[in-house]
Amino acid sequence: MAEDVLTTTGIARHGATRLPSVDVDSFNVELKDDDGFLGDRACKGAFRKILDDLRKPLKKNGEDPLGDKAAEKLSKSELDEALSGDDVAAAALVHGAIEEFAKELSYVTSRILKLKDWADTERIVVGGGFRQSRVGEIAIARTDSLLKAEGLKVELLPIRFDPDDAGLIGCLHLAPSWIFEGYDSILAIDIGGTNIRCGVVETRWKKTPDLSKAAVWHSELWRHADDEPTREGAVKRIVKMLKGLIEEADTEGLKLAPFIGIACPGVINEDGSIAKGAQNLPGNWESSKFNLPASLVEAIPMIGDHDTAVLMHNDGVAQGLSEVPFMQDVDHWGVLTIGTGLGNARFSNRRKEREKNGKKDDKKDDDEKKKA
Repeated sequence: MAEDVLTTTGIARHGATRLPSVDVDSFNVELKDDDGFLGDRACKGAFRKILDDLRKPLKKNGEDPLGDKAAEKLSKSELDEALSGDDVAAAALVHGAIEEFAKELSYVTSRILKLKDWADTERIVVGGGFRQSRVGEIAIARTDSLLKAEGLKVELLPIRFDPDDAGLIGCLHLAPSWIFEGYDSILAIDIGGTNIRCGVVETRWKKTPDLSKAAVWHSELWRHADDEPTREGAVKRIVKMLKGLIEEADTEGLKLAPFIGIACPGVINEDGSIAKGAQNLPGNWESSKFNLPASLVEAIPMIGDHDTAVLMHNDGVAQGLSEVPFMQDVDHWGVLTIGTGLGNARFSNRRKEREKNGKKDDKKDDDEKKKA
């Protein structure tokens, strides 16, 4: 299976640690303590639990300013409104939850930073659904302050692109360089524990070769958690979405590359199978008999006049890769994705290293010329 898949894709290995612009030093780290996985203390559900715990004593007295809804039923916009609205009690309650969550996120982040593969990390961007709100942005800023108070020399920032787009845009940085010279867009898939999003991503490479202006031209969202499909049903739905996007791109005259990038939860093996971490996806995606990249190549063997190439990586890695153009002023950086779980990845820039080595070589050549 591994040889067949790699031959079919004709490009880098799935889940590769060496990518065109960066080395992936670590991803999908799962730390544990006596209470279980540390990531569970700083995910979207953890914030909702903290908020509900703060509301319990208020509910007993009938004084809960957020009403009768459980926290998990409150939308991001409702929480943002409570935070900035005229009801001071509601704002105080949400602020209290933010403070408690920031402490948890700070603790988890500091534990991750102690790992060998995360040594010397200078900056961390935070993505995932939680970041898509004012509540999330304040929690990230507060966590940054707490980390600095601990003496950690790391900067915590919200991811630049909308998290819904970041995973798709990050797939560009999985693609081989020939994609950008002959085509202006690619297909990308971002698979999550609740949603699956497929999209066409414009490279805009001619204007910005560093891909800093790349954008999602069009995307489709499927909330699979509501439909509870089988694994095979999920694959069929993905294929249907991709074929629809191919037709739309062709109608609009886009030069769509014969490449599909996939961002998927879990530890991705070189052959495109998933070792672990896909427990929130519909059906058993960790089965040795299941291979999503191979299934997509079989369903969509060609895009335009060329064989389809597919490359899959961890979803946290893909979100982080969207930041590559903006991380050239540091050597080592990472990403945390706060959603159904807490995703993570650490990167080291390679272009910068080549530039440094190039300067050293130039100086060495100059010295040798002087001696001569």
